[in-house]
Amino acid sequence: MTRRVTVVWPDRLLFERRHGQPIRLLAVSDVMDPALEYAVNRQRIGRLDAIVGCGDLEPGYLAFLGDAFEVPVVYVRGNHDRGGRWSETVRKAPEHLRSGHLVEFNGLTVAPFEWPGLHADRAPRDEWNAWRDVLRTWGSLIVRRLFGEATPVLVLSHAPPRGVGDHAANRYHVGYAGYRWLLERLRPPLWLHGHVNPATIADWRTSHGPSMVANVTGSVVVELVSPDADAPRR
Repeated sequence: MTRRVTVVWPDRLLFERRHGQPIRLLAVSDVMDPALEYAVNRQRIGRLDAIVGCGDLEPGYLAFLGDAFEVPVVYVRGNHDRGGRWSETVRKAPEHLRSGHLVEFNGLTVAPFEWPGLHADRAPRDEWNAWRDVLRTWGSLIVRRLFGEATPVLVLSHAPPRGVGDHAANRYHVGYAGYRWLLERLRPPLWLHGHVNPATIADWRTSHGPSMVANVTGSVVVELVSPDADAPRR
């Protein structure tokens, strides 16, 4: 089942350029949603602006979604996105986002974080690489602010921040401390991640201060709406 979430996006200028229209994304990770194989279900989802992937999905599946909805695809790599079949099929999808490097997409500033310590033959937890990506992103954001270019940030990561939507009973599925540090200082309106089975946590959505952290394992329709809209955040 495709879940839905609506978040108020505090960038009035972005929506002025869009004549008030919301930004609609289909966020996916980890598990292919069989409902999306059927045209009738895709029609019910309606217009989209992009597919965003949070890792551990084959490139061919991401390419299928992009073609089916006729929208661009952006994604970060997860711990399984390496070697074998993934490497054989990676040309079917666009290039993945560079971890820790800000990118502008559909008028949004996106901070992408792939699984830290990703290698061709293994994918261990790597707190140091997570911190490296976080500090690179934080430095870029400081420079932007110095030049008056501060905008809200959409964060895409494979793993969640430490203690926010993670699975503390399983070490491999504990979130990263560096991500938690960034979450509490950046305070992004929305942080999307995968990696954690939603059945192992209380809620796939977690509010942390002004931020919403959402686990998009499977699929979630994300609607970003203007602060002038009446739609509630949910």
